[in-house]
Parts: sequence; structure tokens; C-alpha cells
Amino acid sequence: MKRLGYGVGICSIAVGVFCLTLPGGPAQAEMYVAGQAGATIPQNLSSVEYSAGGVTVGGSNLALHKSVMYGAKVGYYFDSLKWLGLETEIFNTTPNIKQQDVSIGGVNLGTAPGIDLRVLTWAPVNVVVRYQAGAFEPYAGVGLGVFFHRASIQGPGGGSSSGTDVGLNTQLGLRYRVTNNLSLFGEWKFNHANLSQDDFVGATGLKVSADYNAHILAFGVGYHF
Repeated sequence: MKRLGYGVGICSIAVGVFCLTLPGGPAQAEMYVAGQAGATIPQNLSSVEYSAGGVTVGGSNLALHKSVMYGAKVGYYFDSLKWLGLETEIFNTTPNIKQQDVSIGGVNLGTAPGIDLRVLTWAPVNVVVRYQAGAFEPYAGVGLGVFFHRASIQGPGGGSSSGTDVGLNTQLGLRYRVTNNLSLFGEWKFNHANLSQDDFVGATGLKVSADYNAHILAFGVGYHF
């Protein structure tokens, strides 16, 4: 229930911030809402660093699991520039860290247990461009992504940690207008951020940071006003 409330709260903030970016006035423009779901195909966590007691050492890359993603978006295309729009979106995924051999500072520490990893991505404002070719609309977008992430180990002796970092969110897609109001779409996203957590999975004083890069294939349904 806490996670559900957290997600609803972030969605409310996202819609509020997005609405503040919309121009005023009586002009009729195109607005849409959409739901999306798909798969996250992450690259290994890279440039991994462990910091404790003022000392920082590098570690081996950490492999991640593929994951389901789901989320929603709200968008707006300008009346005077129908090819240009703004969009806010939010989506959740769980690219858990695999059980694997780990080395730190060049020392092989053996096999480390898997770690649950949840990443909630909010793109407050994507700038989106499209080309209207009848029922088909290829589009592309780019914006900042705010990454809320949480790592945890289940069971006795396990712990959790979390962090919030800013990175990049991009998208490239194709929309098909079934009717004036209903559309289907498929898109590829790419996310990049350096994720950092203090007291990593409950280890007091241990900070872990790593580069997160993920490809996402999403499909969805939109309603246009």
C-alpha cells in the first residue's frame, strides 16, 4: 500500500508540473493521455564505485535482469505548431541485480546474492516532435528523467536503501490513429543516469554508485482530446 500511495503521489505531482508548462489562452490544441507497458532490457551497471571512510574503490560491472515496465503519460501538441508538443510520463520497472561473482578493488569476493532493484522514472517534461502522415505519426522526444530507485535484500539479515538521481530520458516511436480520439503506439526509450545510494542495502557507511543504462520497448493506447 505504501508503494501504491507513493506512485499515485508522484503521478499527481507530474501532472501538476506538466500543466504549469501549458500556455494559457482559448486556443484549441491537442491533448492526450495514454497507458503504456512493455519490457526493460538493461545493460550492466557500469562504473561501479564503493565508498566508505573517505576511500573510494572501483568494482566489477553488475549484470541486471530484464524486467516488465508499466506506466502512463500525458501530452500536449501546440495549436500553432502541430508538430511540436510537451509530454510528462512516469513508469516503473524492476531490473533486479543478478546473483553473480563480484570483485572490488581488483579483489574477487566470490558470488554475491541477488539484490532486488526497483526504478521509478518520472520525466517531468519531454519535448516531443512528430510527423503526421495520415493515420501514422512517427515521433521522437527527449527530456530529463528523475530516477527514484530502491535496492533491497529479502530475508534474515537483509536491508534496503534508496536514492533519487537525475538523468536522461529519450523516446522514438510510431503512433497509429485508429480514430480521431483513439491511438495505438509502440516506442523505444533509452534511459541513462548515475544512481547512488548511501548505506547500501543496510550497510551503514557504505555508499555505492553506478551508471544505469536501459533500453525499453513499450506499447500503449492513447486517448486524444
